[in-house]
Parts: sequence; C-alpha cells; structure tokens
Amino acid sequence: MIRLIQIELHKLLRNNVSKILIFASFILPFTFLILSSIKINFLGYFTLELGELGIFNFPIIWHVSTYFAAFFKFFFAIVIVSMIGNEYSNKTIKQNLIDGLSKKEFLLSKFYTIVFFSLVATLLLGIGSLVIGSIYSSYGGFTVIVREMEFLLAYFVKLIGFFSLCLFFGILVKKSAFALGFLLLLQILEGIGYGMMRWKLARETADFLHNLFPLHAMYKLIDDPIRRLAKMKVTDNEFLNYDYGVHAYEIAIVLCWTLIFTYFSYRLLKRRDL
Repeated sequence: MIRLIQIELHKLLRNNVSKILIFASFILPFTFLILSSIKINFLGYFTLELGELGIFNFPIIWHVSTYFAAFFKFFFAIVIVSMIGNEYSNKTIKQNLIDGLSKKEFLLSKFYTIVFFSLVATLLLGIGSLVIGSIYSSYGGFTVIVREMEFLLAYFVKLIGFFSLCLFFGILVKKSAFALGFLLLLQILEGIGYGMMRWKLARETADFLHNLFPLHAMYKLIDDPIRRLAKMKVTDNEFLNYDYGVHAYEIAIVLCWTLIFTYFSYRLLKRRDL
C-alpha cells in the first residue's frame, strides 16, 4: 500500500498545478477557520468577530468546521479527475501496465491516495478546530471537548465517498472537464428525481429515497449548522428544531456508494483495452 501511495505522490508532486490544488485543499479550510476567528473592523463602522457568536465553542465547533470545510473538497476533486485524464492523455497508464503494475494495483494506488489525502485533511481540520476551540470555548473539560467529534468521522467518510465518485467519472469519460461536468449533471438529475418523487409520492417516502442518492447522501452526513446556531439565540422557534446529528446508517450509505464506485471503476479498467 505504501509503495502504491508513493507512486501516486511522485506523479502528483511533479505537476505544479496539482501541487497548488492539493495545497489549497489542505490549507484553505484551516485558513478559513483562522480568518473566521479574527476580529474584523469594517472601516470603523462596526466590528465582526464570529467567535463572540459562540460558533467556536466546544462541541459545536466540530459541526461548524466540518460543514464549511467540506466545500473546499472540490479542489482535490479537480486533482483526481485531472490525475486520471493525464494517465490516459500521456499514455502513462499503459506504461505502468507494461512496467508490471496490474490494473487492480493501478486502481488501488488511486484509491489509497484518496484515503491518504482524506485522512490528512481530516487530521489538519481536527487539529485546527481543537486549537481554535480551546482558545474561544467558554467552558472545557475532556467530555465537552470530545463530544460530537463524530463529525470528523463523517467528514472523512464524506471526502472518501465524493473522491471515489470523482475517480469513477474520471475513469468513465477519461477527460477531466467532462468528469467535472458529470458531477454537475448528477447533481441536476438528483434534484429532478427528487422533484418528481415529491410530485408522485408522499413526502416521507420521497425524502427517504432522496437520502439514498449518492450526492445527497454525502451532503446529509453533515447537516448545515445554521439553524443550530440560530437556535442558540432563539430558543422558542419550532422551525429551528431539527436532527443535526451524525448517524451510523448515513455513514453506511456513503460507504456503500464508495464500494460501488470503486467496484465499477475496476470493472471499467478491467474491460477496457488500454
């Protein structure tokens, strides 16, 4: 496994664009956390300090940081589809097979790299959240700090699931631009599908089936924390009551999609004449 990861890292770090995108995918979520914690003065008219709103207190910081950091996953998604596109356009995939790398090992090298980068991104976000939370939290204690750390697990699974989908589309169409286009198309199709289900089915049934769609299932791993933050200020509004927790069945759904995407990526590679 380490050898396969080293092969991919060697390829990626030789490409300047990939290095910039990887750096951005790692650093920007951490930078976003730091900038959000700084007091900002708007030309003397008013001062904004998000830390005063309580969003960096334990345990809610785990929810807030993982939700907003997930938006930066598109930087590494570009790296993945470009990585696959370059393998085909530069004929390096064929050369790798000639050099003795099997198709299974070729795919595993990509998947292991996805897991590696997802793990590093999760660790960096966890460390950043822990540091900022320790500074801003008005109350501490080990039990308070570790409460809701399952959001980090959800973030890790979310990254692996999304990047596995990118890997599948990259292998399917061979072109990075088309692969990214397929991501957008899937998002649109999921929205259309949900709209048709709401029209034909009961809302509870439509919502249940919608939660099984791949992109929506990944999104549902970490619900938006906006209503939760509002609930801290307005306690008597029923609309603000919702289930924002991380659930095992939601993680299981995304892991199932990850296996499906990885399996069909391998089937495509195995059948394709390279």
